[in-house]
Amino acid sequence: MSERALSFGAVAADYERFRPGYPERLVDEVLAYARTRVTTALEIGAGTGKATRVFAARDIAVTATDPDPAMLAELRRHVPATVETEQTAFEDLPLDRPYDLVFAAAAMHWTDPEHRWSRVAALLEPGGTFASFGGQLLLAEPGLEKSVAAVRARFGIDDAVPSPDWTPHDSTMQWPGAELSQSDLFTAVRQLEIGRRVEMSASDYLGHLGTISAYLQLPLSVRVQVFDQTRSVLPERVTLNGDLTLHLARAAPNAPASARRVHVRAPAPPS
Repeated sequence: MSERALSFGAVAADYERFRPGYPERLVDEVLAYARTRVTTALEIGAGTGKATRVFAARDIAVTATDPDPAMLAELRRHVPATVETEQTAFEDLPLDRPYDLVFAAAAMHWTDPEHRWSRVAALLEPGGTFASFGGQLLLAEPGLEKSVAAVRARFGIDDAVPSPDWTPHDSTMQWPGAELSQSDLFTAVRQLEIGRRVEMSASDYLGHLGTISAYLQLPLSVRVQVFDQTRSVLPERVTLNGDLTLHLARAAPNAPASARRVHVRAPAPPS
């Protein structure tokens, strides 16, 4: 797991405060897709439990995992006592306990591509559901987004999340759906868009930026300059477009054992 992936623990409380939660419709879509009743679930890279709590609220026994102890400590302050937690990276999770549902909220791109899908399949009951979802928060007003992007450009900040398999941005099926569709380990791959709008103060928006890894990696003196210049172009309150892309897939019920040991290597970027 990269250094950027492990940078969030230092701002766990801010992550909880400034990152938005997930809508009920997300859970509705996942449960409607599942063929059988979902009673157990595993979350990969649970962070402070924003996604954990909306699934746990549906009487699902969720096991929340994260490699960062600070993130899990914050999570435990906000989720029901019934949620089980485990401090571990996805790559180190034991594969001796299958779940009805495995889900990840903006976390799968941090995982090791070589074993990613064989491990997910091994963590699922045959026919179980995998769900991956996420979406960047972008200023809804185009002029404001352009102004903030200009500040990022001046400091060489790239907060975009590139597709791990280099799927073009204009493709109908985005990652990880494009990769799941090519795997014998999964069937019935589906992609859905869920609208989400978030309103917050300008200071809270800066707090949100402070939880993004591209900003966390900046020296403190540079980060202060970035935030000062960003604040200067913002009104007192902002509206953000936080639309979610949800990918769903089912573990193939008859996948041969040999298929679960297939290692999928990340393709090289286009030249």
